[in-house]
Amino acid sequence: MAIKMTKAQKKVRYDKKLCQLLDEYTKVLIAVADNVGSNQLQEIRKGLRGDSIVLMGKNTLIRRCIKVYAENTGNKEFLELMPLLVGNVGLIFTKGDLKEVREEVSKYKVGAPARVGLVAPVDVVVPPGNTGLDPSQTSFFQVLNIPTKINKGTVEIITPVELIKKGDKVGSSESALLAKLGIRPFSYGLVITNVYDSGSVFSPEVLDLTEEDLMEKFASGVSMVASVSLAISYPTIAAAPHMFLNGYKNVLAVAVETEYSYPHADKIKEYLKDPSKFAVAAPVAAAAAGGSAAPAAKEEEKKEEPEEESDGDLGMSLFD
Repeated sequence: MAIKMTKAQKKVRYDKKLCQLLDEYTKVLIAVADNVGSNQLQEIRKGLRGDSIVLMGKNTLIRRCIKVYAENTGNKEFLELMPLLVGNVGLIFTKGDLKEVREEVSKYKVGAPARVGLVAPVDVVVPPGNTGLDPSQTSFFQVLNIPTKINKGTVEIITPVELIKKGDKVGSSESALLAKLGIRPFSYGLVITNVYDSGSVFSPEVLDLTEEDLMEKFASGVSMVASVSLAISYPTIAAAPHMFLNGYKNVLAVAVETEYSYPHADKIKEYLKDPSKFAVAAPVAAAAAGGSAAPAAKEEEKKEEPEEESDGDLGMSLFD
């Protein structure tokens, strides 16, 4: 017969286990466990077995254990977890990739009925179609203003209806109707709210960032640093290329306005004196087309000249 442990013994055992986890792991996921059953939690533990451990417990007990651990070891990094222990939360200690562990945890969600008084986490829409209910059940639909018709002796919903909005409490009529239709609109599981990694705490959304996102944000930061450096004339590595370029522009402007010159400035001065030297030659085809057009114009001029002479001859003959 197994000896039943006292509450004090359970606390000592829990404290020892938590301290062991704090010694062994540096990455922790903080998860909200609202409406998560014991069987569902057991399935999550099985799925994470190998490189992750799920620890549940009273927040006050976890805070006390972390505080004592920090005092005994001098490692105060885990004190960052204490403000996060609010509500029904659990700790997932892991050695694996944080993003992969979060994705694995999100797989274990269980559908749940809409119980009276629950706050809807999502919008609930009743789809159109045959409900399989007999005509005597139309009162439920009438109360909720759901358009229906009788088709082949059963109630049929005509159009989709938004029954419950996100954030609203589930009423008795909505709960009864969804139960009759066999709809389990809500799904619950562990929801990761914060991530701890070697003394740093951040939002789980950071795990969704890709290398492209990081490069884009880094480039944006470098651009901001360069802008500030140029504005206050403070040299930095980010602003150095722009400063050299601006300096070269100033030297070139002075060389153009004065007699001082250097090889690169000579080219600019030559261009300013005679821009036609830098004109790009027209394509061969265009040149050929232009060449053929010129003789045609000359031929037209030649044709027009005899016509003027003939008119003159005609005029002279009339006056004669």
